[in-house]
Amino acid sequence: MEKIKSLADLKKIKDNVQAKIELREKSEHPESRIQIKVAMATCGIAAGSKATMAYFLDHLEENGIDAVVTQTGCMGYCYAEPTVEITKPGKEPIVFGHVNCAKAEEIIQKYLKNDELVEGIIPANYQSI
Repeated sequence: MEKIKSLADLKKIKDNVQAKIELREKSEHPESRIQIKVAMATCGIAAGSKATMAYFLDHLEENGIDAVVTQTGCMGYCYAEPTVEITKPGKEPIVFGHVNCAKAEEIIQKYLKNDELVEGIIPANYQSI
């Protein structure tokens, strides 16, 4: 952690944290934005989902992607952790497995920016009631 040497340093840290919180939690109409849910149950955290979530939070804005990033509990895919569910407006959600930082970058560049599917999609094997 960097040392705070002036009021400007403190303000910079505050602005950075507030931007991350806004990106992650605030949205008046979440259905009109890309929604990214990172599984943060015990198995996900043990597999590295904290780093995955931090990567999304740090790199979405710099890539010009307007998204809401949240954490969720277990998605039931413990074998494929860290798992990330992405819902684009008007589309069905897609769950990606084994999402480390490199895979998160690939998802940002290919799927979120260019609508290209990437390897690692977990197929839906159930129907909701």
